[in-house]
Amino acid sequence: MTQTTAPALLITGATGNTGTELAKQLSAKEVPFRALVRSVENAGQLAALPGIELVSGDLGDPDSLTAALKGIKRAFLLTNSSEQAETLQLGFVDAARQAGVQHIVKLSQLAASIDSPVRFLRYHAAVEQHIRASGIAYTFLRPNLFMQGLLGFSSTIAAKGMFFASIGEARVSLVDIRDIAALAAAALTEQGHEGKIYNITGPEALTHAEIAAQFSAVLGREIRFINVSPEEMRQAVIGVGFPLWQADGLIEDYAHYARGEAAAVTSDVQTVTGGAPRSFKSFIEDYKQAFS
Repeated sequence: MTQTTAPALLITGATGNTGTELAKQLSAKEVPFRALVRSVENAGQLAALPGIELVSGDLGDPDSLTAALKGIKRAFLLTNSSEQAETLQLGFVDAARQAGVQHIVKLSQLAASIDSPVRFLRYHAAVEQHIRASGIAYTFLRPNLFMQGLLGFSSTIAAKGMFFASIGEARVSLVDIRDIAALAAAALTEQGHEGKIYNITGPEALTHAEIAAQFSAVLGREIRFINVSPEEMRQAVIGVGFPLWQADGLIEDYAHYARGEAAAVTSDVQTVTGGAPRSFKSFIEDYKQAFS
């Protein structure tokens, strides 16, 4: 869509699940924004959103970043958790500072820490530190495990009535990405979120056995959870195409969950958006077709 005036807001990671949901919510709010995508021609449903300006570029290409950040005052920073994520995000922060960006809203992860045994939590913490040091105002969004992550098991749940993980009986306060996007949209469009860290969870902490029971109740057939060893889970995710670095990071993530370190429930979604976070039951109901 062609803008009469250049938008002052840029979102990265716009073609991923969370970024696409954020784009939809900004469009619904009638907030003009720019979205950085690898290919404008392959942007799919994003191109049809009212208020969007698509710009082609790559976080690894400094020249394209300079063009994308021209006139931008607020930016949403998101990449997938690849081996290059930390380097790419650090580069974006440097480019944003040079471009005069005033506020970065970064999608981080619950329990982000430089000292964490989980590589994803370490890289998020390193980027958070760099943003703080840059002098740019920040809001850090630290969500727990995404409910939509279960969509990765949709074919197994549909065909075999089961899913697996290496987590035991630990509880996790999973959160719907639609609630994460709502909080991000608020932080990007309202005053008062600068310097804030939001720990984003769903309304309850569930074991995976309880998740299976909720699937069973909504889908009307038995869905079983199978606890597996970390190595069995690692081999399974490598088998479906995960790069080794990401596969090992995922196993570290699940060890973190299994230690009970992701069971806390927060009120940040309610506090920031004014709406209660979605329950896991409502997530299954909304995505029922994917699991059937």
